[in-house]
Formats: sequence, structure tokens, C-alpha cells
Amino acid sequence: MPDLQDTQPQRRYNLRSHEPGSLRAPPRLLLWGVVLFFLLLLCSGLTVVVGFREILQPAQQQRVIDQLPFMRVLRQPTPAGGVFPTLEAAADSDAALALLDMPLAMGSPAAATATASPSPAIPATATAMPTPIPPSPTVLPPTATLPAPESTPVDSAQLPAASRISGLVHQQQTWNNCGPATITMALSYYGWTRNQAYAAARLKPNREDKNVSPQELAGFVQEETFVRAVVRIGGTLELLKRLIANDFPVIIETGAMFEAYDWIGHYRALVAYDDSLQLMYFFDSFLGVGDAVQGVQESYAQVDKDWQAFNRTFIVVYEPQREELLRTVLGMHWDERAAAQIAFERARAEARSAPQNGFAWLNMGASLVALGRYEEAAAAFDQANSLGSLPWRIYWYRFEVFEAYFEMGRYDDVLSLAQVNLNSAPELEESFYWRGRVYAAQGNVQRAADAFRSALRFKPNYAAARQALDSLN
Repeated sequence: MPDLQDTQPQRRYNLRSHEPGSLRAPPRLLLWGVVLFFLLLLCSGLTVVVGFREILQPAQQQRVIDQLPFMRVLRQPTPAGGVFPTLEAAADSDAALALLDMPLAMGSPAAATATASPSPAIPATATAMPTPIPPSPTVLPPTATLPAPESTPVDSAQLPAASRISGLVHQQQTWNNCGPATITMALSYYGWTRNQAYAAARLKPNREDKNVSPQELAGFVQEETFVRAVVRIGGTLELLKRLIANDFPVIIETGAMFEAYDWIGHYRALVAYDDSLQLMYFFDSFLGVGDAVQGVQESYAQVDKDWQAFNRTFIVVYEPQREELLRTVLGMHWDERAAAQIAFERARAEARSAPQNGFAWLNMGASLVALGRYEEAAAAFDQANSLGSLPWRIYWYRFEVFEAYFEMGRYDDVLSLAQVNLNSAPELEESFYWRGRVYAAQGNVQRAADAFRSALRFKPNYAAARQALDSLN
């Protein structure tokens, strides 16, 4: 038997030798080649991430994600918790809580009450849900008008259990285009034949524009079409039903969280309701038309919850010859100040029952801004911001807080809000506008002019920014 003591050293020697058949260390060139390969791989990965996040516009990012869903992970992370960061200035809780008991004269404007008397009901045949909405309405030239319909308004006591407005043509929105798409749908009821691209070219020349306001949509209707539009806040589900029962196309602005998306603002065109099922039906530019083209359905409770995020804002598109009928249907909501008072009382009741509801305080503040009560509005906004519950995109759409803080001389808070917005949406023209307003108020003409020009660069037809820039001269 071989002596293990003698053979062990020889085995260790052979492992280190360079004789054929022995193990060898890798050549130095191969080692550095492998290291270089992984470095290049790492650099390429970093280049892809930086290019995707910093060079591609959101619309381009989405097209990449549509083809390569795993690329979704490369999007910029949302702010911590997905909520809007609180401001450094602490909220005055006492001032905010005082709003819960603050007297607010409701008043009944003569213009609103004079037309709010009950009227005969529409025929009983309108109570049944009709057949699916036809694919296209009667086509009229852009300058045409429809004859005034012979109908009487449906009041609250006589609402049918279900009703539908027929004739809207659905538009599936292109990237970031729910506003132009939805107003186009509402106009199609009156024979409007232009598409969402036409509306978008006028409403948002920059396709990355994150916000087309309800007032901008109404302005488009007034300037470009033969019909009119009115925007109000403080709507109710009953009012929406009255509008549908009286054949008025209506759009609501809501919050939405679609699958794989963060919270965003979203417009929806209402086409029907059904009390027996407690459902409303929408032509939705993102979700489509639902089963059998009846509309995407949503419960009354969910509609109201989503609608709360925008102070229950609604847009009614109507023919000029039906204005008196619309006044009757809207009642006190026809008067903007009365509508703001109604919205405030609704928001205050919700803040009383759920003090941690940031939207309730936000809506209180917005309603007070509409009433010109900036000091109380600022207190409500402070409370809303201190709760840490508002979605991080909220001030892409809601600019009443900018107005309140500005009017109270809280310029640092306006600038802070604008900067938070611009960190996540560098092309948000309204944030540049309010930044310019602050600089102008502080006497810094050059910085104000730069800010207004930035707003106009992203939206050349931004009338308020153009006027503000001209006023500097």
C-alpha cells in the first residue's frame, strides 16, 4: 500500500505545475475582457434607464410600455405614499375648525329661483331604458342650429326611474387626451363631426399638457361650435339625473385609478342612469362604451366618491334656444355664486362627518375661493394639505389653492406648490403662471417675464399668461 505521507506533497505540487493536464489560472486578458463586458452591460442598462426616464416624453414611455410591459418598472417612482407632500407651514387647526361652524348666507338669487318652479312631467314612455345608443347622430354642418324642441322640464319629484340620452358618438382617447375626447363626445349629440384631434389642437397644443380645465372645455364649445356650455360646482346625483332626463349632455370631472396607473383626473360623459340598479352609465374615453354599447356602468355611491375629488364639477352642453329650460333644470345651480354656496355646505358637512377627508377640506377651500373669501379658503387648504391624504397629482388640476395663497400674500407657499408640481410635471403651464404672478407682485419683472414666457412656450394660447406678460410692459 503506498505511503500517504510520501504522495501528498507531490499531489500539491502537480496542482501548481504548468505541465499538460494540470489546472491553470485564467489568462489575464480573458479576465479583463469579462470585467469589461459586465461594465459595458451595466453602463448600457444605466443608459436605458436614464434615456427612458429623462429623454422620452410620457407618451413615448407609454408606447414603449405597451410593447414591453416590463419597462413599466423604469418609470419615475411616485412620491412617498402616493400623496401630495405637506407644506412646511403648519396648519392653524383652530382657524380650520372654526369653518365648520362659520355662518354662510345661502340666499336664493332671483335669477335662479324665478325659473325653479315645478313643471309637468315628461310622458310615461320615457321611464323605460331604451335600446342601445345608435352608432352615429344626424350630421349637421358646424354652423347649423337645431330647432327648439317642444318639451317641458322634468323636475325632481317627477324623475323617471331610468333614462338615457341617445346619439353620442364614442371617442377612444389618444395619449393624455380625455378632455378633448370627452367634449367631442358631448358635441356629437348635436351633430358635431370634428374629432378629438381637432379639439386637442386648440385646447392643448402641447400633447404632454397634463390639465385641460372645465373652463377651457366650455370656452372651446363657445368659440368653436354653434352650441354653448356651462360649468358649475357642487353638483348632485339627482341633478345629473334631471339633466339626462331632459336630454342635456353632461360631463363630470372625477378622480380615477385605472389598473396599473396612479390616481389621475378624468372626464366622463354621462349617458344613462337606472334607479332600480343604482347605476350610472358613461361613455368613457379610456374604458370604452361597456357591454352592448350601453355605457361603462358604475354605482351611484362610487360615482359620487370619485366626483368628490373635483368638488362635483360638471359641464352641460346645450343649444342656445334651450337655455331657459336649462335654467329651470339647474335651479339654484344656474347662479355661479349659489352653486359655490351649495358646494361649500356639502363639503363642510363631509368635513364634519369625516375630519380626515382631505377632499372635503379641499372642496371647502375651493368653494370659498369662488365666493371671494380668501382668508377662510386658505385655512381650509392648510387643513387639507396637513392631512397628508391628497393624491400627489392633485395640484396638477386644482389651482384654487394658488389663488387663495396668492391673495393672502403667502408667496412662499405659492412658489413651493409650483415647484412641487414642476418637479413631477415640468410642462405644467399653470405652475409657471402662478410663479410669474408672485414674481410680478414682488417687483421682480425679469423673473416674472421669464415665468410667463415659459407658460406660453408650453401653451401659446394661454390667455391669462399672455395678458400678465403684456401687463409687465
